[in-house]
Amino acid sequence: MNQNIDFKEVITPYLHKWKFIVLCVIVAISFALVYLRYADYEYQANAKIKIKETEANKTLPEISQLQNYGLFKTENNNVLDEIEVIKSRIIIEQAVKDLKFNIQYFVEGRIKATEEYKNPPLNINFSAPDSIIHTIDTTFNIKIQSATNFLLKGINFSEKLNFKNNEDVDLDDEGTVYAFGESIPTSFGAITITPRIGESATKIGSNIKIKINPLATVVSKYKSNLIIGHQEMSSIITLTINDNVQEKASLFLDKLIEKYNEDVQNDKQMVVDATSEFINNRLEIVSEELGSVDSNAETIQKTNKLTDLATQSNIYLESERQNEDRLVETAMQIQLIDYMNQHIDKDIDNKELLPANIGIADNSVEQLTQQYNNLVLEKNRLLKNSSEKNPTVVNLTNQINQLRTNLSQSLNNIKHTNEMNYNSLVAENQRISSKIYSAPKKQRQFRDIKRQQDIKEGLYLYLLEKREEAAITHGVSSPNAKIVDKSYASSKPVAPKQSVIILAALILGFGIPVALIYLLNLLDDKVHNINDVKKQVTIPFIGDIPKSKKTQKLISKVDYTPKAEAFRMVRTNLEFMLQNIENRAKVIFVTSTTSKEGKSHTATNLALSLSFSEKKVLLVETDIRVPKATNYLAVDNDFGLTNFIGNHKIEPQGIIFKHKDNEYFDVIPSGTIPPNPAELLMSNRVKELFDYASEKYEYIIVDTAAIGLVTDTLLISKYADLFIFVAKANYITKKQLELAQRMYTENRLPNMTILLNNVDHKKGYGYGYGYGNHPKKKKWWKFA
Repeated sequence: MNQNIDFKEVITPYLHKWKFIVLCVIVAISFALVYLRYADYEYQANAKIKIKETEANKTLPEISQLQNYGLFKTENNNVLDEIEVIKSRIIIEQAVKDLKFNIQYFVEGRIKATEEYKNPPLNINFSAPDSIIHTIDTTFNIKIQSATNFLLKGINFSEKLNFKNNEDVDLDDEGTVYAFGESIPTSFGAITITPRIGESATKIGSNIKIKINPLATVVSKYKSNLIIGHQEMSSIITLTINDNVQEKASLFLDKLIEKYNEDVQNDKQMVVDATSEFINNRLEIVSEELGSVDSNAETIQKTNKLTDLATQSNIYLESERQNEDRLVETAMQIQLIDYMNQHIDKDIDNKELLPANIGIADNSVEQLTQQYNNLVLEKNRLLKNSSEKNPTVVNLTNQINQLRTNLSQSLNNIKHTNEMNYNSLVAENQRISSKIYSAPKKQRQFRDIKRQQDIKEGLYLYLLEKREEAAITHGVSSPNAKIVDKSYASSKPVAPKQSVIILAALILGFGIPVALIYLLNLLDDKVHNINDVKKQVTIPFIGDIPKSKKTQKLISKVDYTPKAEAFRMVRTNLEFMLQNIENRAKVIFVTSTTSKEGKSHTATNLALSLSFSEKKVLLVETDIRVPKATNYLAVDNDFGLTNFIGNHKIEPQGIIFKHKDNEYFDVIPSGTIPPNPAELLMSNRVKELFDYASEKYEYIIVDTAAIGLVTDTLLISKYADLFIFVAKANYITKKQLELAQRMYTENRLPNMTILLNNVDHKKGYGYGYGYGNHPKKKKWWKFA
């Protein structure tokens, strides 16, 4: 059997179904166009911002270069942290609240309802607070009936309504009529609906659907749709959002950036406020202490009658003045450290910010303070959406406690150093003072008071300077996000994409029918054409008979139909195969695997075709169980073969019937149906009949029983010169052909051939006929 793949054979089933495939493609494209016509399109908006680097995150250039190569990298990247802040529900919720995205207005058109955001057709005022409005989930419809009235449907009322003016209000199953500006009580409070005026005024007859969504649902939707991307080692991030309304997508990104900057500025303001509060508290204390020192100095001056202090101060040496300046500076540092320690000890919960840059002359303290404030701000941010048990919060708390301990230890070390320096300066001052032996005791007392007065005055002026710096910092604070590209919404929708939908429709419209045809062919185990036969058996193929109309059972002498031409070709092939038989009749048996395959039809028409060539032909009906061949010829089966075999007195010529319209064609009917057909066919009378007919005729066509059902044919197969095994196309299965192959392989049927019957040439099966006076023009797709 030939195993080569015939490309034409592969594509023939699809070419035959080209109309079905084209129809599926047209239907698929039609559905795609309808979908695109009624689909809700999505528009994409993009914006770019640059996250400013904080002082705490700045690194040395050398370390920055090493980070580029993967060294000293930290997971706590500032850009990634800020991205999480931007995507937080708090920031998105603030943007959604300001833009009122939880209320949607849909205006019904001829095709579909479109959302109107920029110019809504109506204005709705709620009496209930926002905390209630933000939890509502409802939808209601409004139809504008006139310039003053509208029809309201689908809303839940809190109580049965009593109307004073029955002429203005009409209640029915279709809704309730209200006047614009009228207070409408509902389950979530009274509402008032007013129309818009001007160019965006509501048209009479318009149908408007108003949908109020819970704020949490809207926030979740925008949070899931928001995409924030950035490149590694870059502080520029890209914000992307898709929305059904072009303006909403663009406005959302602008508002989101605005709310993010406000949140960052609020955090900075918290640090400034904490520093200002600390400075103001210390100013009050220093002011009281300075007043007390001034009062003591005034008392000493009055008591000791010290009036010319300028002249008396000349006795101090220049070294003593320098020593006193250092003494004042050291004392001020010690007091600032005490203030800071008191503030740290008071903040037990680690939630308060530490004052920054208050003047402690140590860079490590400023760095630790800035790190402490950054961690406290980050912890407070996380606590807005989490709890104290969050692993990240616990980690931050531990880091804050560690920094607090380090800061306290650093302050104590600095204080201890300053105290030692202060004691040294005091000892040095005493040493210098002892040398001024001429200085009176009262003057030395006044000098001590003056020193305290200078310390307090210097601290007071320093705190005033720091308070002014804090105020200036608050006034010039800049946003944390610099807008690189302002939000821009595409004019063309990004989903659904028309090209993708059309392409998908083409693929599905073509692929589904092709797959269906392939699946049907894969599951189809029937024999359809000569190729199917040749793939299953090695029996010589003698021809195929095309499918014909049920009314056209027999061929005629002058017949140009494909069926008649097919039998002429079979006749020619038979003459070639039996050309060596001379001086007697050529005996041809016709059988099949099962019933209803057309063996009787084939035997009858083959006999007629041979007789039309003026050959003496005898048709013998040996299918004595279910005789059908004689039925085509309108011959009575009551007397025939079985009667001849059973009654030895009957001569062969007694059962031969002449065809009334064909002098070359005779018929032997099957006769009475016997109870023992197999035993009857084993009689020697059968041989006697064939011997007699062989001398009188040129061809003997024998219609036998189906070989796959009974053994009758095998009992008389020895009388045959050639067997025609009939297989009906589109009826017999490929597995059933195994019987024919086995008969051929075992040589149980002499000179066996196979004929394919009922081939549908319209489906491209078989070779096709029509050459002659009445040729049939092939369709253009048949030539493929």
